[in-house]
Order: sequence, then structure tokens, then C-alpha cells
Amino acid sequence: MSHTSRSPRTRAVLTCTLLVASLIAGLSGCGGPSGNPLSAKPYDAADQISFSGAGENHKADPDKPLEVTSKGDDGRITDVTATDAAGRYVRGELTDDGSRWRSTVPLAAGAHYTLRVSTEDSNGAPGRRTIYFTTSSARKLLKVTFGPKAGEYGVGQPVTAKLSRAVKDPSARAVVERALKVDSQPAVDGVWHWVDSKTLHYRPQDYWPAHATINVHSNLKGIRIGGGLYGGDAKSLKLTTGDRIEALTDSGTHQMTVKRNGVPIRTIPITTGMPGFDTRNGTKVILAKESAVRMTGASIGLGNSYDLMVYWAARVTWSGEYVHAAPWSTGSQGVANVSHGCTGMSTENAQWFFNTVRLGDVVKVVNSNGADMTTFDNGYGDWNMAWNDWRQGSALAAGQRDGATPADSARLRPQV
Repeated sequence: MSHTSRSPRTRAVLTCTLLVASLIAGLSGCGGPSGNPLSAKPYDAADQISFSGAGENHKADPDKPLEVTSKGDDGRITDVTATDAAGRYVRGELTDDGSRWRSTVPLAAGAHYTLRVSTEDSNGAPGRRTIYFTTSSARKLLKVTFGPKAGEYGVGQPVTAKLSRAVKDPSARAVVERALKVDSQPAVDGVWHWVDSKTLHYRPQDYWPAHATINVHSNLKGIRIGGGLYGGDAKSLKLTTGDRIEALTDSGTHQMTVKRNGVPIRTIPITTGMPGFDTRNGTKVILAKESAVRMTGASIGLGNSYDLMVYWAARVTWSGEYVHAAPWSTGSQGVANVSHGCTGMSTENAQWFFNTVRLGDVVKVVNSNGADMTTFDNGYGDWNMAWNDWRQGSALAAGQRDGATPADSARLRPQV
């Protein structure tokens, strides 16, 4: 009885033992793991591929694509990766038969690259080859200088970018604009506008938020722009904004209302430009603060009619329009416009205004008989341009609906 109960178990154990032994024998007969070509250590594929970029002793031309080609018919390329020193990838295409890989985007100038090539031979054994090379430096560089200087500004301060060379071609402008980054906290959407071939301004649709941090940097270094021109150095910039200070100057009522974060904090009797010297209408931005400035009639074509020192002066145009103390006209302030284009007020009010505002704060003039403030040639008149018109000055946003993200097909490097 006992023998009968143990017999099936014994047979099962013997069967399993024989099966395992058979499997081990089968593996040994195939040569074990060393017989599997996929598990073999990759061979050096140096003799199996050719590289058109550069060898160990010379630099690659960034104007030419990389190309890796399989030699002969006994193997093929299975994968290629090319990265720069920061780990950013170079896009490329591998043919279906594995005979050739070719880069599809320009290389950067003066950059270090690592090219890793994977192959397999006719038996499926894997091969590897790593190539290190450097691209030659660019002969023509486009340098970028951001403005204004780092510091705290009012919410109306545009960001500027000054280029060392003119860029006129639309596709080249798109390359430049794509590489100039402006990030703010709190985040707002903004757009670069080409003022001319060497100058760009950046602004949001409305003013910057109060107490924002704005970081500006360039990813242009080494990037091919076109016509033998490559991106050069650019120093990053950090700006902050203070309270939202707005001064509404009403030439019709002869009053200025100053607001902080939307709340009126002072109403000031003023005088603006008399007929023939009417103050410009529109939104202006404070460009400079001068505690004392000399003003002469000759500067506006009136000869020697006056020559005096003016105090507590906040400049709003490069042509000489200020908000300043005008103690000689206190009888007309709040009543009539008697100045030569500036906004005048009492010394006490001018000193208060001078101490309250900062560069980049907003001064908006309404109800004057003067011309409109120009956009770019006499200070920061950027806010006088309608948002849709502003976007048309962008190489990326022009023709796109507001809020759309421009296609990034021409991106040369992943965003960092």
C-alpha cells in the first residue's frame, strides 16, 4: 500500500529530473550564452562604417551635415545618436536598409559632439563605435545685448535686444527670435517685435504684473543663422517690477491723477503744452530721472528766449519732454496750458512725483491737441501699438491667431 502510494511521485520526480537534464544538455550543445550572437560583447565597428564629418585631427564644418555610411554588404547600421556637450540631441534620419544615417539639422559652431553608432554584421552580432569631434568656430558672430540694465522697473518697461549685425532675412529672423527667451513670474504671454534689422522689443499684451520677476537669456550661441552667420555670446538679464504706478495726464482738465495698483493716491494740478507746443498724446514710459536739468529755448528752436535750471525732472521722451517742477507757472496750473510741451507742476508736487515713480513707470497723456506719441523713435512708445499690430512685427507670431503657439519645426536645439 505504501509502495503503491509513492510510486507515482517517484516517477514524476524522475521525469522532471530527466527533463531538466535534457534542457541543460541542449543548452550545452548550442554553446550556451556565448553561442547567442545578441549576447556577445559588441565588436569595434570602426572598419564597418565611414564618417563624413571629421576624424581625430581636424574639425568638422558646421555648415555640412553629418553622415555615417555602412561599408560593404555584410552589415548594417542599426542606430545613431549625436549629442553636444550639454547632452542635446542632433536629429537625423537612418535609411530603411541601414546603409546610411544623415543629420537633418545644422550643427552648432565651436561645439563638442559625441557620435555613437550601433551596427550588426550579417550574423546579427552587434557592433559599436563612438566618435568624438569638434566643429570649427564661426567667422561671423551675431552678439546680443539685452536691455535695460538689471534692476527694478515700472510695469511699462519693455525688454530690448540689440544685435551686433543686421538680420533681414525672415527665416534668419525666426532663428534669432526663437532663441531669445523671456520668462516671467507671474507668467504672462509676450512677443518680440522687430523695430529694425538690429533691434527687437519684447512686451506682453498689457503691462507687466506688479512685483514680477523677468528673466531674459539667449540660446543662440553657436547656432547657424544663415549666410555664414552664427550666434554669439549674450549676457543674461534679470529684471523685477515694483508697484503698478500710472500717471494719467489730462490736458483738457489740467489735472494729473497718479494711481498705485489701480488706486488713486494723488491728484495734481498741472499745465501742459500751449498751442503750437502741444504735449504729445499717448502712453509714455519714464526714461530717466534728473534732479536738475538745464533747459534752453535754443533746444526747441526759440533761440535765447529762456535758459534755466529745472528741478525734479522725470524724462518721458528723448526729444526733451519731462514731468518737472515749474514754480513760475503755478498760477496757470490746473487752469491753462502754458508750457513748451512739458508737464509742469508745483515744486512740492514735482518732488513727490519724482520720489514716487521709477524708470519704466507709465505716464499717459489724453485730451491734448498735440500729435500722438511715436512708437519707437522718441522713447518707449511701445504700448501705443495695438496688440495685433505688435504681433505682426514678430517673425514667429505674424499671421498666427492670438494665443497660438508658433510651429517649432525650425528649432535647432531642444529648449533649455
